[in-house]
Amino acid sequence: MFSRCAVVVLGLLLAACATRGPAVVAVSPAFEAPYTLDAGDRLRVVVFGQPGLTNSYSVDASGKIAMPLIGLVDARGSTVAELQKDIQARLRQGYMREPNVAVEVETYRPFFILGEVVQSGQYPYVANLTVETAVAIAGGFSPRAVKTSATISRNIEGQVVTATVPSTYPVRPGDTINIQERWF
Repeated sequence: MFSRCAVVVLGLLLAACATRGPAVVAVSPAFEAPYTLDAGDRLRVVVFGQPGLTNSYSVDASGKIAMPLIGLVDARGSTVAELQKDIQARLRQGYMREPNVAVEVETYRPFFILGEVVQSGQYPYVANLTVETAVAIAGGFSPRAVKTSATISRNIEGQVVTATVPSTYPVRPGDTINIQERWF
């Protein structure tokens, strides 16, 4: 009788150890908001017919870009389309009749990866980055890493929002990825 109870208890303990790590929760719609610009992004602004205004501009630590004629333009928290409209509106105020402006991101700000990876740190963002590829860039998982999910912290409208996501989830510039440690 004692040996049966011991086998049942041992079986329950092994089943408890076989969990796959933290459960992946549904990501809130706010986490899926469109990409917004912030410090560290490098932009290519083209003002058609105006070579003196067409240039590459970096978003500085205060979240602004400095353009000739119109001065400092607030880029932090804006989408590329919103910034483009803002520049057009400013140029219309006494500088040009119908400015035609195009804005694109030339270089994105870096992402960060922490926790159970071979080499945590800051890395340059590349297109179509997922948690899995970010881990590969950081040298792979450590032996004690949870490999099925990660925690991502993302700045949305001035607030840091955190979510647990699967390893196939897309990463954005400026995200901080944390790979958790598994217990067994």
